[in-house]
Amino acid sequence: MTQTITILSQENALKIANEWHYDAPYDFYDMQNDIEDYEEIISPSLRQNNYYQVTNNNNLIGFFVIEPVDENKGKYEIGLGMDPSITGKGKGIDFLNLIIKFSQSKFHVTEIILDVAQFNVRAQKVYQKAGFKISKHHEQKTNGATYNFIEMTKTY
Repeated sequence: MTQTITILSQENALKIANEWHYDAPYDFYDMQNDIEDYEEIISPSLRQNNYYQVTNNNNLIGFFVIEPVDENKGKYEIGLGMDPSITGKGKGIDFLNLIIKFSQSKFHVTEIILDVAQFNVRAQKVYQKAGFKISKHHEQKTNGATYNFIEMTKTY
């Protein structure tokens, strides 16, 4: 099993945006449910070089976006998503650890922030297993409404 991380291709961005559909309640994460997220992922100019794809033997298994919060201090926020056909099957921790390892080597990360919808206990468990701790609860506007989110952080 050869997992590779490269800049997100336009082909795979469109696949994620238009073809990835999660079962409820995780359909919250379908790109088409938030016009800003949808437009960002399909537009190379909006994506810039912040979006990456994770492939396994050339098959897309996930993606992530990494953005600096305080680049001088090595503080970054990461958003991620896995192919809906492989979520909930115990592969999240390896996926997350691969992203963390890549981020540390490429961006000299000293702190990572993950923001997760409060209802998504499944992701929270994966993040906790990887050593992330809850740093705050907050509300966020997305998908046409305001939702409760949990920010989780880990320092390296």
